[in-house]
Amino acid sequence: MNEYTFPILYGVVVGVLTRLYLLRTDYRQYPTYLHGKTIHIALGVIAAGLGTIAVPAIMEKEFTAITFLALAASQFREVRNMERNTLNELDQYELVPRGKTYIEGIAIVFEGRNYLVIFTSFFSTLAYLIWNVWAAMVVSVICLFIAHRLMTGNRLKDIADVEYVKPHFEGAGLYVDNIYIMNIGLQARREEILRYGMGFILTPKNFNARTTIANLGQRQAILHDVSSALGVYRDSGTPALVPLAKRDLNDGRVGIFILPQVNDIEKAKKIIENAPILENAIRMPKKRQFIRKGE
Repeated sequence: MNEYTFPILYGVVVGVLTRLYLLRTDYRQYPTYLHGKTIHIALGVIAAGLGTIAVPAIMEKEFTAITFLALAASQFREVRNMERNTLNELDQYELVPRGKTYIEGIAIVFEGRNYLVIFTSFFSTLAYLIWNVWAAMVVSVICLFIAHRLMTGNRLKDIADVEYVKPHFEGAGLYVDNIYIMNIGLQARREEILRYGMGFILTPKNFNARTTIANLGQRQAILHDVSSALGVYRDSGTPALVPLAKRDLNDGRVGIFILPQVNDIEKAKKIIENAPILENAIRMPKKRQFIRKGE
């Protein structure tokens, strides 16, 4: 053993623990237990090792040794491609699919979390070598807190108010409040929709939020999350029972129509409020206007 042994072991352990903390299977059941998690834990060990080894390499002035970080970056980009391809294949068999925007967001997250592991291991090992193990623990906690903040992201309740509205029919047209959803011709389907259906109105809190919730990928993500958590009253070949989200063109509100198997309004509302805001759906047209005025 030499002077770098314990700092390296410490950095790897902290990095792996960070990856385990960031790797949580929730109601969406992704990543799947157990094989999906095994892949990501193994990649987390590699990322922790890369971040840790970089510190002794720099201190020993072996600058060429850290060029493998560039190779690691390309490898983790393959993780992103792997997640994207896997989820795209699985999405074809979902009753309520995630949508490509949601899938791309998940793929980006899994790539980004490996970089968080590298940074956590790097700074933890650096603190251990410069100061001592106690300082390294403090740095590790700070890095873990930052990783947690980056992992959490914004929720729908941060940009929109959610209100329950019972769906109703006007002739053959299905409405949530005054927002038209779709046309239902069969009387039997109308009765099923009135029995099992729920409606929610998303009211944006500002102009930027109006543009974000208008994104088709964001709307599909909301429908998928609710259907994953509460189930969905439909089967393949029943287009009249597909959950939908439609927009009021006048004020930017979005009407959500769902058919959950668990008919609990409060649970459904809470799930919608906690739906993630997809990075690819975020738009800030107001900010663009301010920039132009400043110019």
